[in-house]
Amino acid sequence: MGISERMGDVLGHAVEAKLFREVQEHPLQVNHLAIIMDGNRRFAWKSKIATGIGHRIGKEKLERVLDWVLELNIPWFTVYALSTENLQRPQNELEVLFKLYDEGLRDIADDPRIHENKVRVHIIGRRELLPKYVNDAIDYAEAKTKDYADFCFTVCLAYGSREEMITAIQSIAKDHASGDLGLDEINQKVVSERLYTADMPDPDLVIRTSGEERISNFLLWQMAYSELYFTDVFWPSFQKKDLLKAIRTYQDRGRRFGE
Repeated sequence: MGISERMGDVLGHAVEAKLFREVQEHPLQVNHLAIIMDGNRRFAWKSKIATGIGHRIGKEKLERVLDWVLELNIPWFTVYALSTENLQRPQNELEVLFKLYDEGLRDIADDPRIHENKVRVHIIGRRELLPKYVNDAIDYAEAKTKDYADFCFTVCLAYGSREEMITAIQSIAKDHASGDLGLDEINQKVVSERLYTADMPDPDLVIRTSGEERISNFLLWQMAYSELYFTDVFWPSFQKKDLLKAIRTYQDRGRRFGE
C-alpha cells in the first residue's frame, strides 16, 4: 500500500469517527431503522462475478451492518431480504438465496453477539411460500432468541406489503361480519394490530441502496411518516460511513409527521 493510500485510509477513518460522534451526540436518535438491501446482482455483474457470489457478499454485509446497528444502540432493525415478487426469479438463483437464508439464520442464532446483546430474531412474510428447510431455520432462530427484548432484528422474507394489508383487511372484515368488531371501532390502531409488525414501532428511517428511488411494496402502511434515504451504493459495497451519513441526514431533517 502506497503513502497516498495509507493517508486516504487515515482520513477515511477520521471522517467516520467524526460522523459516529455526531450521530451519538445528537438529541434525535433512530429507534427503528429499516433497510431495503438492493444491488447484489448488479454488484456481481459490475464486478464480473457469479450472481450467487454477489448474494453471498450481500449476506456477509448484513452481518457487518447488524454489528454497526448494535454499536449505535438502535433497538429495532428491519431488512427487506426477499419480496413476493422476487419469487419469480430463476429457480437456480432462488435456490442460492434459500441456502443463504438457511445458513444465515442458523449462523445468527448461534452467534455469541446475538446472545450477548439479547437480540430477538423475527421473520415476517408468507412463510408458506418458502422451502421447509428455510422454515426450519426460521423456527430455530426465533426459538433460540424468543426471550430477548433488548434488540429486535426483523427479516422480511417472501414479504409484500399489499398482501400484508389484504390479510389485515380480511381479518377485520371477518370480525365485523361476526359482530365482534363494530364499524366505528375500525381505526388505525386496529389495522396496525393486524399487520405482521403488530408489536413493532413504525420505522423512523428507511434506507434503500443501489440508486433505485422507490419503496417496492415494503412496509407501505408503516412507512407513512418515515424519513427516506436513497444511496447509489450497491448493498455489498455499503459501508459504515454510508450508514452514518444516512442517520446524520435523518437527524438534520425536521420531522413534522404531516403537520
